[in-house]
Amino acid sequence: MKAYVFPGQGSQFRGMGHDLYQQSEAARSLFDQANQILGYDLTRIMFEGTDEDLKQTIYTQPAVFLHGVVLALTTDSFSPDMVAGHSLGELSALTAAGVLSFEDGLRLASIRAAAMQRACEITPSTMAAVLGLADDVIERICAEVTEEIVVPANYNCPGQVVISGSMAGIELAGERLKAAGARRVLPLAVGGAFHSPFMEPARDEFAQAVTNMTFAQPRCPVYQNVDARPATDPAQIKANLIAQLTSPVRWTQSVEQMVTDGATEFIESGPGKVLQGLVKKISPAVTIDGLSVA
Repeated sequence: MKAYVFPGQGSQFRGMGHDLYQQSEAARSLFDQANQILGYDLTRIMFEGTDEDLKQTIYTQPAVFLHGVVLALTTDSFSPDMVAGHSLGELSALTAAGVLSFEDGLRLASIRAAAMQRACEITPSTMAAVLGLADDVIERICAEVTEEIVVPANYNCPGQVVISGSMAGIELAGERLKAAGARRVLPLAVGGAFHSPFMEPARDEFAQAVTNMTFAQPRCPVYQNVDARPATDPAQIKANLIAQLTSPVRWTQSVEQMVTDGATEFIESGPGKVLQGLVKKISPAVTIDGLSVA
C-alpha cells in the first residue's frame, strides 16, 4: 500500500517548485492561480526570494503547501491508499486527498501562517530539538518544569523530539535534559513556540476559518498529527486540524500506525527530503522515495 506524506515548515529552499513550474503546464496554471488567490506573487518569493524571505512564516507555510499539493495534483501516478502531513503538511495532505478544494486549502494555509506569526509576536517563545533521549524521559522532564511553559511539540522519530515553550522554559528544560543523558539539545531558528499553549490565539483565529469551510470525505484515510489515527469523517478531521496548533505532532506514531495498517511504500510530496529521512528511521523496512517532476 502507498502512503503519501507531505512536509511542513523547515523544508523550504530557494527556487523550490521552479522546475515543476517550467516543466508542467498544469502546474503553471495552479501556481498562477495561487498568486491570484493570495493577492501577492508567492511564486516569485519561492523562485527568487532570499532564504530570509522564505523563513518568514507568512510565506513559508503557503509556499510549502503549494509545492507539495501542486506536485501531487499534477502527477499522473498519484494514487494514495493513505496520506499524512507533518504539521502544516497536514493541510497539504487534506487538499491532495480531496477534503479541501485547492483554493480553500491554500487560503487556510495562508490564514494559519498569519495567525501563527501574530501569536509568535505576542510573547517571545522558541523551540529546541532533543536528540538521543527516550520520549517518556523528555515528557517527564518537561512536566517537571512547572515554573515555565515547556512541552513536547514534535515526535519526529525515535531519539528526536522537539520541545516548545518560553525562552526560560526551553533553557531550563535543556539543562535538565542534558543532565538526564540527552546527546544534544539544539535551539531551533523559529519564530516561536509552535504546537504549544503559546499558539492558543492562533488556534482561536484558525478555528473560525476552518469552521466556515466545507470539508469533503477524503479519497483515502488521513492520518492526523493529533492522535496518529486514520480519519475519514469530515467533522472529526476539522476538530483534529484545529487542535493540532496547540498539540504535539505525533509523527513517529503516525508512521508506525500507517505501517501497521499496511503501508509498505512511502512517497514524499513537497520540497526537500526531511520526511524521507524520518520515515527511514521510524520504519527501516519500508520503501521511501520522493515524488519527482515527470
